[in-house]
Amino acid sequence: MLMTRRSTDGVIDLDTLSMAAIRAGVLEDRPVTVLGFARTGLATARFLADAGARVTIYDRRSRGELEPSIASLGGRSVRLALGPDVVAASTWADAALVVTSPSITPDYPTTEPTLRAALADLVTARSTAVAGTPALVSEPDLFLRLCPAPTIGVTGTKGKTTTASFTAAVLDGNPAHPVMLGGNIGLPLIERLPELTTDHRVVIELSELQLPTLSRGTMVGVYTNVTADHLDRHGSMAAYRRVKRRLAELVDPGGALVLNAEDPVVAAYAGLGTAPTILYRLERPVAGGVGVVDDWIVAAAVQRLPIAGGGSAATGPGGRIMPVDELAIPGRHNLRNALAGIATALLFGVAPDAIRRQAAGFTGVEHRLETVAVLHGVRFVNDSQGTQPDAVIAALEAFPPPIVLIAGGRDKGVDLRPLAKVVAARAEAAVLIGESADALAALFAEAGLERIEQADSMTAAVALAARIASAARDDAGDAGSGPTGRIATVLLSPAAASFDMFIDYAARGRAFKEAVRAVGGGAPTNADSAAPDGTA
Repeated sequence: MLMTRRSTDGVIDLDTLSMAAIRAGVLEDRPVTVLGFARTGLATARFLADAGARVTIYDRRSRGELEPSIASLGGRSVRLALGPDVVAASTWADAALVVTSPSITPDYPTTEPTLRAALADLVTARSTAVAGTPALVSEPDLFLRLCPAPTIGVTGTKGKTTTASFTAAVLDGNPAHPVMLGGNIGLPLIERLPELTTDHRVVIELSELQLPTLSRGTMVGVYTNVTADHLDRHGSMAAYRRVKRRLAELVDPGGALVLNAEDPVVAAYAGLGTAPTILYRLERPVAGGVGVVDDWIVAAAVQRLPIAGGGSAATGPGGRIMPVDELAIPGRHNLRNALAGIATALLFGVAPDAIRRQAAGFTGVEHRLETVAVLHGVRFVNDSQGTQPDAVIAALEAFPPPIVLIAGGRDKGVDLRPLAKVVAARAEAAVLIGESADALAALFAEAGLERIEQADSMTAAVALAARIASAARDDAGDAGSGPTGRIATVLLSPAAASFDMFIDYAARGRAFKEAVRAVGGGAPTNADSAAPDGTA
């Protein structure tokens, strides 16, 4: 029987844990504690319970708040340690393993102080080999330790969700290798492990919360960019950059790094580790990379990975893959995202005609430059994931004027002055909501934006923005495109986190879509689906 070693005090040895051992019963009747009872904790608890472990779930929220998660356990026998009166350390006193959700860590203020202190004590006990101290691992690290399939990790300050989704779409052009997409994008992958094989390809979006918890890398690491974000959590750009480079440091030597040559921080990762580097940029590609020539996406002798047979990846004449104008996702930033995904598909040997077909059919993801509806000449765009200034700038540059921007929420501690200048130059007006509305109003006014309004709800903001956009469109006459003249755009791209008014960015995006539906008199939009919730 395949078994994982146990230490003399019964603790799980993570370095020998495998899916084969789990299937053979190594977790049977072993006490395991899961910290956090949101999506990730729920998925982890179900996986471990199905493997036979005696699972305890800890969360400071009350049972009443967590009834939906409890119901989603599906009757599994799990011990619940819920509420603020539970002493966290008591839940792992006899555990063989402790598994954390990404936001639960001793290092960042996303974790409640007493739990942070208890986790810090646990880490110290582990590092000093105190007998009986349980093994400690995060859900994404546990997944990477156990996953039998080649993995593609996608990270960056902005664009990682679109890039991960696009990459999964183009990899799916090879029917011999089923594709799974998850991670920070909203789908914890841990309980999908039993169905994965070496034939699968797994695309994982990795956030700055998940990266520092990793001890294992992915086969391919894909970077979009590294700019200022989450400084409220990390304290400085230097600290944030240290976290972001973790994926590049851990990438499999038999894999590759796919890097944005136009981002100086990301481009500097090319020297890390021993894996080869594939660079992408919006001009003629460097040798072995991907770029754009004469409005075509082209590759310059990209080398396939060893698991894909090695040698140069197939392309059309002159390295051509597809015309740029066949991409359905708008904006130059999305062209960069597409280049990253296409480079990854070439690494895995996907045929160029399949890449072209899949890429042309990719229309984007919810809450990221998502066109919700076009009503009476006004386009409504849900970019609720635009929480960082560079992302909002890219959104403003993706559409022709007139644009009315809806922004505001909980401040993330990032300098928004560069954004204010672009708002003043590109937007007809701004309608501001949430805690940061006053601060944004002052910044935008100082930058020269003439019309600035505030609203106390998303419904009011959308209704007001629609009226301003419609009037601006009428004033523009027939100068632009559209059956009756120029198309105006109402753009939700908040430049702030969502937690002042909503549980997460997805809830904010859904509220925007409901408000658009109200503007349209209840008519259905083209984006009524409710995607899994995610972090802001």
